[in-house]
Amino acid sequence: MIRGRLRVYLGSAPGVGKTYAMLDEGRRGVERGRDVVVGLVETHDRPRTAALLDGLEIIPRRDMIHRGAAFTELDVDAVIRRAPKIALIDELAHTNVPGSRNVKRWQDIEELLEAGIDVISTVNIQHLESINDVVQAITGVPQRETVPDEVVRRADQVELVDMAPEALRRRMAHGNVYAPEKVDAALSNYFRVGNLTALRELALLWVAGKVDEQLDRYRAEHGIAGTWEARERVVVALTGGPEGEVLIRRAARIADRSKGADLLAVHVTRADGLADADLATLVRQRTLVESVGGTYHQVVGDDVPGALLDFAGGVNATQLVLGASRRGRFAQLFSRGVGMETTSRSGTIDVHMVTHPHARQGRSGARQRAALTRARRIGGWVLALLGLPLLSAVLFPFRETLALPSEILLFLLLVVAVALVGGMWPAVTAAVLGFLLLNYFFTPPTNRLTIADPENLLALSVYVLVAIMVSMVVDVAARRTREAARASADAEALSALAGYVLRGEAALPSLLGRLREMFGLTSVTLLERGAAIAPDDQGDPAAWRIVATSGGEPATCPALAETDVTIDEDLVLAARGRLLDAADRRILEAFAAEAAVALRQQRLTEQAERAKPLAEADRMRTALLAAVSHDLRTPLASAKAAVESLGNTGIDWSPQDRAELLATADESLAKLDRLIANLLDMSRLQAGVLGVVLQRVALEDAVPRAVDDLGPLRERVEADVSFDLPEIMADPGLIERVLVNLITNAVRFSPPDAKVLVTASSHGEQVEIRVIDRGPGLPPDAHERVFLPFQRIGDRDNHSGVGLGLALSRGLTQAMGGELTPDETPGGGLTMILTMPMATP
Repeated sequence: MIRGRLRVYLGSAPGVGKTYAMLDEGRRGVERGRDVVVGLVETHDRPRTAALLDGLEIIPRRDMIHRGAAFTELDVDAVIRRAPKIALIDELAHTNVPGSRNVKRWQDIEELLEAGIDVISTVNIQHLESINDVVQAITGVPQRETVPDEVVRRADQVELVDMAPEALRRRMAHGNVYAPEKVDAALSNYFRVGNLTALRELALLWVAGKVDEQLDRYRAEHGIAGTWEARERVVVALTGGPEGEVLIRRAARIADRSKGADLLAVHVTRADGLADADLATLVRQRTLVESVGGTYHQVVGDDVPGALLDFAGGVNATQLVLGASRRGRFAQLFSRGVGMETTSRSGTIDVHMVTHPHARQGRSGARQRAALTRARRIGGWVLALLGLPLLSAVLFPFRETLALPSEILLFLLLVVAVALVGGMWPAVTAAVLGFLLLNYFFTPPTNRLTIADPENLLALSVYVLVAIMVSMVVDVAARRTREAARASADAEALSALAGYVLRGEAALPSLLGRLREMFGLTSVTLLERGAAIAPDDQGDPAAWRIVATSGGEPATCPALAETDVTIDEDLVLAARGRLLDAADRRILEAFAAEAAVALRQQRLTEQAERAKPLAEADRMRTALLAAVSHDLRTPLASAKAAVESLGNTGIDWSPQDRAELLATADESLAKLDRLIANLLDMSRLQAGVLGVVLQRVALEDAVPRAVDDLGPLRERVEADVSFDLPEIMADPGLIERVLVNLITNAVRFSPPDAKVLVTASSHGEQVEIRVIDRGPGLPPDAHERVFLPFQRIGDRDNHSGVGLGLALSRGLTQAMGGELTPDETPGGGLTMILTMPMATP
């Protein structure tokens, strides 16, 4: 069966018109004669959206019961039985009611696609898994319903539904998105202009990435190798040389001239895996690339121009930035160089050749270390200078019986042995010396440095050439072996460093300790300049301060260290114990660069920790203002309206109307008084100045008083408290406040026909008071969150109360030495358990 096609309308925020666009597309499909059904659509009581359902066939939903409450979900089986061509299914990221066949709605849609049914769906950008945490950081609102990005990326079509933030806020103000009573809170919280602008940018960038993927796939499928300049991409080639920073900054400026251009840095490494670039320099340049908004890449290839152009073509680059050659004029006579070769083969890619201070100055670098150890080189010279005369003395008695070719082969064997032991130059010396000895003692006429037979001259010449060639091969092999061993050690060290960082162990002392152990150093210290920059302060300890150190006595300034690495003008890594050679310095510089990154991360973390209380206070203040602005306004408006009505002398109020207005004003002012009391008590709790006077309190007195304080709500409460319960130790006024808050909260979330039950029982040295409701309850992961200030769990009456009741209740309970914990009510609902210490007899 052919799999169905998925089309997704992606919105930047709720209310931009995703569902409207989906239904509009469905109606156009019906007009074109296509078989379209509505599997599930949420209109959210928006009249214009609901009007689009007229004339569309709607598949009845499946009824579900969870914890005594009725829900409806998509009926997957019914849609499959109906087998339409297209099904309209809203809210791709929706989480199904427990007990459904799939956990997520996108999994339901997968079944329909497998059944060959095309599906049109909707999703908001904040529901994508990879962006969920970013949206929470921007808006402060966690999104618990998410969909994997891959599900949306696999869609055959993704269409962005966009709207300017100001236009969306106007829609909300006109009541086209939310109910009027929710508009003010929404506009002042989630739907602020800054939040909507950030969400819009996230949606545009995500869709742009999806378009890039589609374009790359199309070019690959059709074998299009040429560059399509749909978007500027600037590639800068790095050699690991000192000119890299100049090239990166120049390429960044080129990219900045084109809005939205990408910057990519690439380094071509040799195919044999042997490093021919300064690793520490590449680490610093990679950091610089990322700091200017680019990405770093590394490719393998011996043909550098070809590798560069292959990479540039693969990423659809439009411009390539290269540095002017560092080779001298003489070297350029024999080869055009990477820059000229790349330019000649670049095709439609623009190539920028950037000059720099190191151009045509030759390649600088540390002198190569000898391929063999000093002991082996000395052994080679000894073998060459003593072995050849000794071999001549051994063969001299047999010169009449041995032919010259045999003698040449024996000398060649010794030269190869010299090459294996001492390398090229002892072997070359041995070859020349052997030539002279063979000529003098074994080639007619003997005892003279002349050769009579041309064939003997050819044989001796070939002997010298072979000996020299073998010596060179052995030397190159030894050098490659040593370089490979060094590269392997460097790779192992860098791999350890990378793993160290990835495991989160990049704390400065640990990082420096790892470096000290690796090179057997006495101490490793990260120094930071503490005074003004001066050219002669390298030996002044007063100008430097120790940021972190590991090992013995630290170096207090760079001049006191055997090896020091300058990270930047303010940071230096100082190592004591032994002088490191140039090859070891490369790894040391890589560690130094990582140490600088670790220091920056440490300081950013410290700044974030210092800012966290301020951010928390700001979050609390924002939540308080958002909640109180609504909850203060409502009772004030009611009381003000009642008082103004009573004060209107032009209206003759009946005694019944007057009593009703007075009751309204009294109830509103009482609600306002409770709200202000809760806020004041919460502030006292957080400041630690709440006065608590513990006394013996009888529950048979406290519970009825709390129920009576509820006013009209008392009719929905049933108290079952035994008179023989022991007294508790509590503050009479505070325990009553706690009970009122708990019972009020339970009544608010209970069904209208269900009463809240208050019971009490004693257990050991404690008394438990249970407030039991039959509402929707709470998921286990919300049991603790419900006690946070300004938290309102659930979607019913989400704007009544500032969310202080339970937080204040737990704070007051703990202040009296008790505990307040939530538990599930058997059969559905929430039970708040108030545990208080029993009064001593």
